[in-house]
Amino acid sequence: MVRILRGLAHKYFSDDEAVILFLLILIGILGIIFLGHMLAPAIAALIVAFILQGLVTKLTRLGVPELAAIVGVFVVFLGVLMGFLFGLLPLIWTQVTSLAGEAPRIFREMQSYLELLPQQYPTLVSMETVNTIYYQVTTEAGRITQWLVSFSLSSIPDVVALLIYMVLVPILVFFFLKDRRLLLGSIGRLLPNQRPMMLQIWHEVNLQCANYVRGKAVEILIVGGVTYVAFKLLGMPYAALLALLVGLSVVIPYIGAAVVTVPVAMIGLFAFGWGSQFIWVMVVYGIIQALDGNVLVPVLFSEVNNLHPVVIIIAVLFFGGIWGLWGVFFAIPLATMLKAVFSAWPVKDNGYEMTER
Repeated sequence: MVRILRGLAHKYFSDDEAVILFLLILIGILGIIFLGHMLAPAIAALIVAFILQGLVTKLTRLGVPELAAIVGVFVVFLGVLMGFLFGLLPLIWTQVTSLAGEAPRIFREMQSYLELLPQQYPTLVSMETVNTIYYQVTTEAGRITQWLVSFSLSSIPDVVALLIYMVLVPILVFFFLKDRRLLLGSIGRLLPNQRPMMLQIWHEVNLQCANYVRGKAVEILIVGGVTYVAFKLLGMPYAALLALLVGLSVVIPYIGAAVVTVPVAMIGLFAFGWGSQFIWVMVVYGIIQALDGNVLVPVLFSEVNNLHPVVIIIAVLFFGGIWGLWGVFFAIPLATMLKAVFSAWPVKDNGYEMTER
């Protein structure tokens, strides 16, 4: 056992930089786990600044002064944020409350559809199974409706926290962009002077994660926007809410699209019934998903090392189990970062083990 541990230490931690980097990663993970709630505004601002830095870099390469590029990108960010808060968010909330009010009618219609299944497919579906499914769905829907009704009273502290976020996050984003070199230099002074391996890993992580995070931000905007326009033209109810769900679903490949298809199909079915309009909605939705997976994703993520579907599912389960909903959203960037670290990690030859025998 001791010999095995010696071999692993020699193979993966024989370099002083590797040990220091391992400790830094461990401290960072523990800090997020135990201090993540308190530092949430700073973490959110850091992610936003990381996304916006790509635009700043492109503008400076075109000859725009760095400060002017930072101010311009920050103004655009504020405009998008205000548009979301005062334009899109009230519309989505109105549609959510409207959907909650329509829930009883939708569930009555769903019950009528479900009751036909045992008659049409008696060998596959029993009435007991239909009743069980209906009971579970209505129970969960009742909980969601109750939460929506009590939201205005029980979530006042959350609203206050949200207002604090809206003030702190933009301020932090601006200073992260403006003083990026100063902050990175301060962190660099705490590290060894000679750190070629850390610089290599930083370059790899920055390339992979930057391309992925920025690409996903663009993908969300494009897929969500196209879905909203298409659903609006087709007369689909709750178009803004469904477009938001479809846009966010691209954050979780495979799983997100499969999950969001259910509410899209249910609302389309209850709105139009089994007819040509419903078929058109599902065809257009399928075309959007196909174009996203086969055209948009290869263009946006041509420089990113793709993760295997098994790795994606495991990452979603693992990080979702640790950090809940936020872990699900950031599972793929975290897995991409870990893959970049492992790819650049120095590995010694096992000759040390051979000489010990």
